[in-house]
Amino acid sequence: MAVLFQQITIIGVGLIGGSLARAARAKGLCAEFVGCGRDKAHLQQAIDLGVIDRFETDISRAVEKADLVVVGAPVGAMGAIFNQIKRCVREDAIITDVGSSKQSVVEDAVRAFGELPEGFVPGHPIAGTEKSGVAASFAELFENRCTILTPTASSSSWAIDKLSKLWKGVGAEVVCMDAAHHDEVLAATSHIPHVLAFALVDTLGRMQESKEIFKYAAGGFRDFTRIASSDPEMWRDICLHNSDAIVHVLQLFRKELDTLEEAIKEKDSDGIKTILQRAKHLRDTNVLV
Repeated sequence: MAVLFQQITIIGVGLIGGSLARAARAKGLCAEFVGCGRDKAHLQQAIDLGVIDRFETDISRAVEKADLVVVGAPVGAMGAIFNQIKRCVREDAIITDVGSSKQSVVEDAVRAFGELPEGFVPGHPIAGTEKSGVAASFAELFENRCTILTPTASSSSWAIDKLSKLWKGVGAEVVCMDAAHHDEVLAATSHIPHVLAFALVDTLGRMQESKEIFKYAAGGFRDFTRIASSDPEMWRDICLHNSDAIVHVLQLFRKELDTLEEAIKEKDSDGIKTILQRAKHLRDTNVLV
């Protein structure tokens, strides 16, 4: 595949940004990768790993020649970053992000830029692991995964098309949808599972027998709670910035949990079995990647 970008600047070279750089380098999609952040040791590690070619701690120098800027920072930092880059980014540059909530990113961009740039195309690759940091990045992360783009009314077709080509080039399926719809869907499919995993581990850790509980935890517990090892700062920001959608799904889940609790308390065999069978059928008939 031909080179799509001469310089990609990644602000926040972590698991997602690092994996994108690795994958785009492997596919020959970009000539130069520039990392940006505050931690020089972390950025030097990214160079040592072959993820980026050079780094800048000054955000204006990092983005001034970039034809693609990827913001890989937590969603809570988006507003400050947009404010820093608005005067130094090229007019023809594409600006995107990899955050897990999208309405808040658009709102932060509006506050920073005023009139949104034509090249601003928010994005969210539905890929990741419970690990974080550039050392955890790998080029195959996006293969056969979905990347959601949430273009604004100002996003130009050329920017959407070029960004789509990048994500497809690293192996992802690209889907476009409205930012509000994205946040509703992801609250149910990603944010709630993480919240529940964190809450369950925290609950069990507070029990008097917590050491014994964790010692004898079986595969089901490990599988379900694996994502509770995810970055707390990132997930705190997601909870804060997609709170309405998350609370809505939590309320629905609480009602279902109350129903199941009542059935168990009353030893309602048929009621318990109905809930479990319905869940099994839904899980078995919906393909999850």
